[in-house]
Amino acid sequence: MRVTSPQRAPGGFPVVGIIGGGQLARMCQPPAINLSLTLSVLSEAPDAAAALVVPSAPVGSHLDVDEVLAFARECDVVTFDHEHVPDHVLRALVDAGVPVHPKPEALVFAQDKLAMRERLTELRVPCPAWAPVQDEAELAAFGDLHGWPVVLKTPRGGYDGKGVRVIGAAAEAADWFAHGEALLAEECVPFSRELAVLVARSPSGQAAVWPIVQTVQVDGICTEVLAPAPELDASLAAGASEAALRLAGELDITGVFAVEIFEIPGTGGGSPSYVVNELAMRPHNSGHWTMDGSVTSQFEQHLRAVLDLPLGDVAPRAPWTVMGNVLGGDYDELYPTYKHLLARDPGLKVHLYGKGVRPGRKIGHVNVYGDDLDALRERARHAADYLEGTVTE
Repeated sequence: MRVTSPQRAPGGFPVVGIIGGGQLARMCQPPAINLSLTLSVLSEAPDAAAALVVPSAPVGSHLDVDEVLAFARECDVVTFDHEHVPDHVLRALVDAGVPVHPKPEALVFAQDKLAMRERLTELRVPCPAWAPVQDEAELAAFGDLHGWPVVLKTPRGGYDGKGVRVIGAAAEAADWFAHGEALLAEECVPFSRELAVLVARSPSGQAAVWPIVQTVQVDGICTEVLAPAPELDASLAAGASEAALRLAGELDITGVFAVEIFEIPGTGGGSPSYVVNELAMRPHNSGHWTMDGSVTSQFEQHLRAVLDLPLGDVAPRAPWTVMGNVLGGDYDELYPTYKHLLARDPGLKVHLYGKGVRPGRKIGHVNVYGDDLDALRERARHAADYLEGTVTE
């Protein structure tokens, strides 16, 4: 692979390397410019989302040790657009003396759901009842003990609802067990809504947490984020934020990461509680609202954190911010639609990822912020639906 060397800015400012050329890497480019930093992206293809906006975007595979090492030699620090870099590649980076954030020892808890559940349980962080299951008999025993249906997950590789099933009988998982690998069985938690806690932590231990948000999921895909989560119980908010900050320290996480949680209604007039669903050790869909609704966006904060710069202010800019995900729909050519929305709603912020349109594919998001939550939700939904083609006026 021929590495395109990033053009270093004068004044000693560093180069941040990002493995993966998706939309998260793409959205790091504007704050990198504002921080006087240079990005370099190891991209899957020359037309990947980040490669369209980052000048230094050599094409290479995150699975190839030699290509990753050649890329990293041109950078001062390396971070990730996704969590799928294999352990042997991560170890090769560390052995070569490359500063890697988050470290492999932390990243594993986002890569492997069984490792995550074991560690969270050791740290007494609230989780659903869970167990590794090797076959139908073990799954049946778990379901009989904790109740059916059961949530079954592949430990590695799942996202946006993939690698997750809700099953009513052990026989429904026969095809997954045919691979001969342990699966993660979890009780089906009767939650009232999904929340997310977004945290940033630097190598020196400075940490910051944004207000907890509510995420709205449809078919396993986040469609809407409300920031902050409406009518959130104060004790739950404090407890979940404290737990997320504690996890940052205990797991020695660096960069931005998200803790996805389920809110469980209180019984008998008691306060609601929560359990942790998953961890994500990178900027996260639940934090896209921060691009316009927070003093410091998650992407700027991630760059600050991996370079051990002082972290920025995470205060909201307005009482409410609503983010709406844009999914691919009927329109291949988005520019005319985009122009219409800018004219219709001048306060709307539209962030498209430079991706080709496919039905159901995340191709962008919209943000609106202000004082009226219901009005903001309507504006965000209309914009997302208009870009998808489900409304035409």
